[in-house]
Amino acid sequence: MLRQIFKKIVVISALVLMAASPSLAHGKNMGMKESPKAVQLREALRDLWSGHIFWVRNVAWSEKIGAADGAKVAEENVVKNARAIADAIIPFYGQAAADKLFGLLAGHYGAIKEYLNASYASDQAGKDKALEKIKSNATEIASFLSSANPNWPKATLVSLLFAHGGHHIAQIEAFNVKDYSAEAQTWEAMKNHMNMIADALGTGIVKQFPKKF
Repeated sequence: MLRQIFKKIVVISALVLMAASPSLAHGKNMGMKESPKAVQLREALRDLWSGHIFWVRNVAWSEKIGAADGAKVAEENVVKNARAIADAIIPFYGQAAADKLFGLLAGHYGAIKEYLNASYASDQAGKDKALEKIKSNATEIASFLSSANPNWPKATLVSLLFAHGGHHIAQIEAFNVKDYSAEAQTWEAMKNHMNMIADALGTGIVKQFPKKF
């Protein structure tokens, strides 16, 4: 039931995103030629955000099959990746902002891991509690980013991040009930959505700092 609810949230969030800011949803303005540096930034951000879902997926799968060593390595890489994502904004917003973002990303992963543990333990109360943390953290991240860049509307970022959280949850639930077909579909959606987030962030940076690109 919860997985179905979050699938609906993902769809609704995507619709809100498209209606709220078409150019942000597509990651760049239609017909706008990107400079080589802008393309480089976009591809770097795509790689970093794809790394996030790759390593979190490895944690979820390793935990499900009881591969403690695999889960440990995957979790170490989740942290490394979060640090790399945060450090990517240093040239534009400084070290303090990067440290703040790292803390928020750590909170995101912590809430996802809490949901994973509760799901695998069939703890509905724990899942509900973790879900609230996921949503609260998404709102915090959106608030922080939108305060740094006027090209990142808070409402749009909340929609993006809620959908992202919904993907994590759908994936965990699919692993939990061994619905691998559903997980494969979710994985494809997650990859596409990560590109959307990366493109949106990259476009906002280019707009805010055109002289750098």
